[in-house]
Amino acid sequence: MMAFFWVFLGGGLGSICRYGIGLLLQPYKLQFPYATLIANAISCVILGILIGLSLKNQLHQRMQLLLMTGFCGGFSTFSTFSSETFLLFEQGQLNAAFFNIFGSVIIGLIGIYFGLKLVH
Repeated sequence: MMAFFWVFLGGGLGSICRYGIGLLLQPYKLQFPYATLIANAISCVILGILIGLSLKNQLHQRMQLLLMTGFCGGFSTFSTFSSETFLLFEQGQLNAAFFNIFGSVIIGLIGIYFGLKLVH
């Protein structure tokens, strides 16, 4: 039962951080969904670090639930990424939509790799 608590706590904290990035970028009235891209990129780096620590048995299961499942799960967001990409297509911004798709995947993979390398 405590596992649910740790995931809940981490997820709430991650969601608050993602919301904060959106608020920080809101005054700039950007046409591209940078807030989601930034949150997902940061989350991938953090997750890479946490995976590296887990592989070395340096991250207690409670912390894995709190940080990996909870925080990173709440901080990153596939549904918002998908929705924003769909809207870019709907608005005829094909280049931006494809950049968002491929850029997000590439940046995410690089983030995981970079996070793992920081620990190893």
